[in-house]
Amino acid sequence: MKIGIGLPNQVRDVDPTLIPRWAARAEEAGFSTLGTVGRYAYPGVSDTVALAAAAGATQRIGLLSHVLLAPSWPAQLLAKEAAGIDGVSGGRLTLGIAAGMRPDDFVVPGLGTAGRGRRFDADIEHYKEVWDGRPVGGGPNPAVPASTRRVPLLFGAQSEAAMARAAREGEGYIAGSVPASMVVDAFAGFRAAWSGAGREGEPRMVALAYYALGDAEAGRAAVHDYYSFGGEDFAGLVSGNLSGDADAIRTTVAAFSEIGADELVLVPGVADLDQVSRLADVVL
Repeated sequence: MKIGIGLPNQVRDVDPTLIPRWAARAEEAGFSTLGTVGRYAYPGVSDTVALAAAAGATQRIGLLSHVLLAPSWPAQLLAKEAAGIDGVSGGRLTLGIAAGMRPDDFVVPGLGTAGRGRRFDADIEHYKEVWDGRPVGGGPNPAVPASTRRVPLLFGAQSEAAMARAAREGEGYIAGSVPASMVVDAFAGFRAAWSGAGREGEPRMVALAYYALGDAEAGRAAVHDYYSFGGEDFAGLVSGNLSGDADAIRTTVAAFSEIGADELVLVPGVADLDQVSRLADVVL
């Protein structure tokens, strides 16, 4: 199982200058992937900005949004943003996307939460059109350079319809930031959807877990704050699952490896650059 690390882009009031330095240190340490947590209505740094900064600060490490709330964006604009990040990085981006649910994240007029599932299906087709270089805006020009590829997609999904979309359109699945014991059924459900869609080979299965070394309580408080939109039970579940020391992190890694995750991205609860090297000492 590969081990990735999240960028601290959605730690409340993060210093944005930390992001490229974090990315460079993570690549030097040997992590497989840099990830971003996505939400508009929170005082952090946008997925696309964080990923672009990371792309410019690194040369080899993978880039992943886990997950970006795709239907809150105009489809063609997001497709161009993603193509640019992928191009700048030399083809290292995987776009992890989901439908989203929080009304305060849907701020573009006409792109609210109502009908977002149907809109999501149409958006994916628009992404392909942009990435394939078709003319946009009624004129003769494409939106992206001729070298652009279709950016690989991973999906966060829970409902049967969302699982079916993910299996049909994506290369794999991203689980929520909950314990491995709660992820195992989601992994099984996605694999069943993948087989039902007639897909060959094995999907990419990505898991997420929070950590904070040396200041676990601060990390839990930050994660609880971020997920407080879901109520006390949900925020407590996610923040309570944060690994706060080396033994807890090793236990988390073993649990996700056991249920068949291809990659585990450990997401920081604390925006301190030392968290990168301290985590590397434990898991790499």
